[in-house]
Amino acid sequence: MNNIKLPKSPLFRDPIYDGAADPTIIWNRNEKSWWILYTNRRANVLCSGVAWCHGTDIGIASSTDGGVNWVYRGIAEGLQFEKGRNTFWAPEVIYNDGVYHMYLSYITGIQTSWVGQRNIIHYTSKDLWQWNFESILDLSSKRVIDACIHKLPSGVWRMWYKDEGNNSHTYAADSIDLYNWEGVGPIITDCSHEGANVFYFKESYWMITDCWKGLGVYNSKDAINWTRRKNILDTEGARTDDAAYGNHADVLVQGGNAYIFYFTHPQRHINTVVDHTPIDSKWNYEQNRTSIQVAALEFIDGELKCDRDKPFELSLIIEE
Repeated sequence: MNNIKLPKSPLFRDPIYDGAADPTIIWNRNEKSWWILYTNRRANVLCSGVAWCHGTDIGIASSTDGGVNWVYRGIAEGLQFEKGRNTFWAPEVIYNDGVYHMYLSYITGIQTSWVGQRNIIHYTSKDLWQWNFESILDLSSKRVIDACIHKLPSGVWRMWYKDEGNNSHTYAADSIDLYNWEGVGPIITDCSHEGANVFYFKESYWMITDCWKGLGVYNSKDAINWTRRKNILDTEGARTDDAAYGNHADVLVQGGNAYIFYFTHPQRHINTVVDHTPIDSKWNYEQNRTSIQVAALEFIDGELKCDRDKPFELSLIIEE
């Protein structure tokens, strides 16, 4: 029992701004380590309105021991493609044919409220450090964020994303090469939400979304037609910094196991904070700081389950 690698709680806190959010996990083939890339919110910086959520870089944390311990490494380089201090959110990173592809939510400048044009930007890299700008994607509106990419059974790449110009529903676009995308239209429209993530687990495709009161869950046999299931991470956990809703997550499936990496606002306890809008209207470090957590997913009686308090071993497999 002493040799079991239990993950820490929280798994990671950003040591510069203490605002790590929207994590995505990927194996760095050059460094032979696991990386988490994340939105580097400036939680400890005194700002007007929600400016602390803007002007953000993409932070990097790495692990060489299977995901138990994480070290802050800095920020992704080469993202600026126009002048000024701009905003980068919610990285989605995949590896294909020797190239890393990253799709970022982008806002020009620093906003103090939730306004302005938003686009999804495509970058490529050979090493996950230095990124090359490829294009601004032409999608269903000019207020799109939170890209998620997975292959359909046909082999076509599908991108799911939040369209704030269309009721904050999940829309989709398809591509055969990861560079050129053709719109598909609305996919998940039962409620407003963000941060879709798609993965294959237990002979089914699954989608989780951040509906701001835990994570919405959907499943599908073809990754096209989706059925709503029960929410997860919508009740308090007992671990340190984990008594809040789970937010904008990424799921890694390995060797029959599925691990969900999500973030929390530790001081926005489920039982005491119902609406986060008033908190966002003014700067408050303790309410704004975030922590990244990890938990195991289970498939029980046809439902995806997540008991965030249940101990589990985290020993991520080395990939080639």
